[in-house]
Amino acid sequence: MEIIELEAMNCDAGKRIDVFLAEKIDGYSRSYLKKVIEDKLVTVCGEVKKANYKLKLGDKIKVLMPSPVNLEIKPEDIDIDVIYEDDVLLVVNKPQGMVVHPAHGNYSGTLVNALLKRCHGLSGINGVIRPGIVHRIDKNTSGVIVVAKTNEAHLDLSQQLKNHTIERKYIALLEGRLKEETGTIDAPIGRDPFNRKKMAVTSKNSKNAVTHFRVLELFKANTLIEAKLETGRTHQIRVHMAYIGHPVVGDMVYGYKKQRFKLQGQLLHAALLGFVHPVTKKYMEFTAPLPDYFEKILKTLRNDL
Repeated sequence: MEIIELEAMNCDAGKRIDVFLAEKIDGYSRSYLKKVIEDKLVTVCGEVKKANYKLKLGDKIKVLMPSPVNLEIKPEDIDIDVIYEDDVLLVVNKPQGMVVHPAHGNYSGTLVNALLKRCHGLSGINGVIRPGIVHRIDKNTSGVIVVAKTNEAHLDLSQQLKNHTIERKYIALLEGRLKEETGTIDAPIGRDPFNRKKMAVTSKNSKNAVTHFRVLELFKANTLIEAKLETGRTHQIRVHMAYIGHPVVGDMVYGYKKQRFKLQGQLLHAALLGFVHPVTKKYMEFTAPLPDYFEKILKTLRNDL
């Protein structure tokens, strides 16, 4: 365990302690350092403080930085569709049904298990069970995801996400026919107050969430849309579409309980991801075609017209 000692200067007065630590300690994300604070490994003048504590001039901060933990998640020989790879990152087309990282009930068969077998190094910013994972897409959502090999690349990409400068476009098939050709859903998302396993549009303990959409194709009882994320909340597109009365086809959590098609999950695909490369500083954009099962449903709907 490494001991880091810092002192709040004039320019630091009024800053949240988690923000301060993220500025002063290189190679760690603010969320990771917040966890260190929550674990009571940070003291201010000898007292444990919360992450939202605002520093005062002269405050003496002591951080007991945990030693790196060896990864216990096993590498697995799982074939993955790598769209692009270089020394600091790789871009993957994740299939429907694959969990991004290990969690309770899913400690094998994940994208992380596959990455550990393929890559010699992944960033460690998000902890031992999420190496390299900058952002996630749901288990039953397919499409493009970027993975960081180095901490520096991870921090850069995370900052782009925070600044809303990463381009993310999804294709989704919705229940019903949308009346508008384009639109924006600006509605905060948080934990469903009646079901903690779900997310919901709510004003309580929520974060702002913005989704832009445009209609690509209309069918008798469905609408194919392109959804562009301005923010990246958990289940954002699924929650927002259900909120306006047009849930994603195949979504058994937020959508219809009785589904017309026999599907393994929602018809939601991360079709495009664009970002500035952390090293070259050049804008890069990656796309992934719709999966065969998605195309098959669209063909069926077109034949019904």
